[in-house]
Amino acid sequence: MCRPLYLFGFAKLALGGAILWDGRFNDMTSSSELDSWSWSNQVGPYEYYIHGSENATSYVNLDPTFKNPADTVSTQGVKITLDSTSYWNGQTMRRTELIPQTSAAINSGKVYYHFSLQRTNTNAPSEFREHQIAFFESHFTEMKSGWQSGASGTSDPLLRWDVSSTTQWNTTWEAGVWHNVAYGIEFSAGSVEFYHSTGADDLILAHSAVSVSASSDGKDWHLGVLELPRDGYADATEDIFFSGVYVESGDLTTSVSGGAANTSSTSTASSSIDIGTVSTLSTAVVSTAPSTTSSVAPIITSSAAEATATPAASEDDDDCE
Repeated sequence: MCRPLYLFGFAKLALGGAILWDGRFNDMTSSSELDSWSWSNQVGPYEYYIHGSENATSYVNLDPTFKNPADTVSTQGVKITLDSTSYWNGQTMRRTELIPQTSAAINSGKVYYHFSLQRTNTNAPSEFREHQIAFFESHFTEMKSGWQSGASGTSDPLLRWDVSSTTQWNTTWEAGVWHNVAYGIEFSAGSVEFYHSTGADDLILAHSAVSVSASSDGKDWHLGVLELPRDGYADATEDIFFSGVYVESGDLTTSVSGGAANTSSTSTASSSIDIGTVSTLSTAVVSTAPSTTSSVAPIITSSAAEATATPAASEDDDDCE
């Protein structure tokens, strides 16, 4: 009696999401192409105007070694750099940011903003300054790292997910670890959920939906980093690496190597979640597939060394006959 439901569920999984905007740098040969962008010449997948006074290669560089090696769809990743010249428009903050250039509806309905990020021991982001990463201008959802402005102490080793400046999830940001992220944003209902994994692991729901005033004009999500100044701490060159950047609607693609470029139907059978059928799947295929995490209590402390996910209780399969 369970077999039809099993097949239905995996048919749903095989569909994957529809990619609304692809920012995976596959069509770029060099970051110097960004220097061609201007308000009168809006070319390429990104708007590029928030950066320092030097050429693009001082702040943005592409290379196959800059991507998560588990991401087989991306041909390369990007290294985003802050240096002593990374001041934009007379501000005191250091900034290097890329903004999606698209007319697609990446700010409507339920969408998923995907990206992977890592740091290394070379030019690591300072633990003594606040970094706002992959953020919307209203900061309704973003990643953060380093000492948070106004906090006690002097340094902070955590990578955080914040909603409206309140930390909901965190983990120690260790060098060389790829963190895979998807913001599940419901613009109509006003909520955001957080999916996460590391390395080659599939995304799981690391924090259930948080109510928030989710709003965007489709041109205000910033891939990159903004670093707040802090007295007594000198500027140093810092690098953050990103890959697997895209926005999709429909079913969530959970595979790091999922989300095939320019298509919505080529994900593998285990690479995406139809949120409406997760509970059905956990019942129908509990003996052959692990259940996904459905909720995690908020983690708001700044001193926790590691975030842990609390899996939802598995449903038994007594109804299968």
